[in-house]
Amino acid sequence: MKWRGRFENYNRVSFRKDLISGIIVGIIAIPLGMAFAISSGVKPEYGIYTTIIAGILISIFGGSKFQIGGPTGAFIPILLSIVIHYGYENLLIAGFLAGVILTLMGIFKLGFLIQFIPRPVTIGFTAGIALIIFTGQIGNFLGLQNITKHDDFISNMREIGLHIFTTNTYSVITAIICLISVIIVSKLFPKVPGALIGLVLSSLIAYFLFKGEVPTIKSTFGAIPSRLPAFQLLELNFEKIHTLIGPAFVIAMLGGIESLLSAVVADSMSGSRHNSNKELMGQGIANMVIPFFGGIPATGAIARTATNIKSGAISPISGIIHGVIVLMILLMFAPLASQIPLASMAPILMLVAWNMSERNEFIHILKTKSSDSIILILTFLLTVFLNLTTAVEVGLIVAVILFVKRMSELHIVRKVLPDRTRQNQKLMPNMVNDDHDCPQISIVTIEGSIFFGTANLFEKTILKLSDNKPKFLILRFGKVPFIDTTGEAKLANIVNYLRDNGIFVLLTGLQTQPKELLIRTKLYDTIGKQNIFEHSGEAISYALLNINYYKCLGCKHFAFLECSSLSSPNLKEQKNEVVDLNRTNSFE
Repeated sequence: MKWRGRFENYNRVSFRKDLISGIIVGIIAIPLGMAFAISSGVKPEYGIYTTIIAGILISIFGGSKFQIGGPTGAFIPILLSIVIHYGYENLLIAGFLAGVILTLMGIFKLGFLIQFIPRPVTIGFTAGIALIIFTGQIGNFLGLQNITKHDDFISNMREIGLHIFTTNTYSVITAIICLISVIIVSKLFPKVPGALIGLVLSSLIAYFLFKGEVPTIKSTFGAIPSRLPAFQLLELNFEKIHTLIGPAFVIAMLGGIESLLSAVVADSMSGSRHNSNKELMGQGIANMVIPFFGGIPATGAIARTATNIKSGAISPISGIIHGVIVLMILLMFAPLASQIPLASMAPILMLVAWNMSERNEFIHILKTKSSDSIILILTFLLTVFLNLTTAVEVGLIVAVILFVKRMSELHIVRKVLPDRTRQNQKLMPNMVNDDHDCPQISIVTIEGSIFFGTANLFEKTILKLSDNKPKFLILRFGKVPFIDTTGEAKLANIVNYLRDNGIFVLLTGLQTQPKELLIRTKLYDTIGKQNIFEHSGEAISYALLNINYYKCLGCKHFAFLECSSLSSPNLKEQKNEVVDLNRTNSFE
């Protein structure tokens, strides 16, 4: 039924639109697939295999109608590092394990967790990846010779500096022709695939004018085979799983983030709504199958997905067609693709890096000069100079720490008393001073959540405000939306300590979550239902009826309206007067 729902009212017109968009995206995907594979340290045909298989499987099993799957630039630093450290065969195993992780995330409905990754972290590592991709193409753009790829930014920059004297003029000319062609075509004819035009034009010029002078895919990696990828088994064993589970987890997390971000972009452009858990399962299935055909990890491609929608796609059929088109081109034109110069692919990847850099959002967050700016810069620098795993881990930890700090700053505990000049005698902190404070009843307003980040401050402040040993301490919980077990434990400590010192604790305005937690932990019963009130006025009335009236004699604080009567020497009538007054007493 779900599959049928994705093709409701589907007809020939719909198919024609899917066919056109599928052909357009398929043509665009070919140079990108090869470029991403080469930059990841593997042969270009593996990028094509990934484009075919991922394009078809993600469209069939994914949770977005318009998602286009395939190799993406975001994976380049991770995959290159895995290839350098573990080799291509182990990259396939890591990709398979990542697929298993993504599938399990979808099965256990963990897609919602992605939304909790702070925006500065995603912008930071995306910008860092973009810089790595851009600088990684300098060597091909300049045609540098004998360049050795490293998995760290500084070594790669040093490598470029050491070989800068080997710059190939013909490669530079080829790259500039491709770059200018892409920019001009994209601006003048936005519906025409500029990357393809630039690639073809620069490749033809290099072939006829600079033949043998510019490194090509064939001269560097060998000819691209014009056949379907062969099925191959993976050498899975416990030792390899143990070794590669870490890299696999990174691939899965980045793949999940990238695919769901792409799906969100698709939703905003098309007005549709994706299923995040189904999308993760689709990504997982694709990544579990791809390695058996030599393909590299894949995820949702934001730019290709956006192009798919702009080209008029109606359903996932366009994504399937896109994969089939790439397959047909592989079978018919592989020898021609082998002649593509590496210098022609460099500017295409540089533009991909420029477009994915989120530069406007990066600058916007920087201008806020807030804690988010710190998280952004830290994640960016760690991505560039260390690795993505460390960057995301540290970024998340710092984000949590700063969040807890901000929440603790919003946590306010203040002593209050009625302001008789306000309607309903609103309880205000400015009414409390040395000459105006009830010795027997202390009223405290708590604002903000009471959790592990604020619990100690909450306990310390409450106990300090109780130093004058009142008979009743009224805690106003109306502005406490949440309390965790740490906060509950601190509240229990307060209640028990004050009770041992002859002080009764009254609670007012408990919200749903705090009340439910106190009931589950039995602290609700410990405090006593009779000591928990809906409104502060009720708690004040209860306290006034149970204070030691002899201590009120001669008191000059006059904290409450009833105090003028209670402090008079006429003891015989004062309790009845207090009762009468409290029948109409109202506090906020």
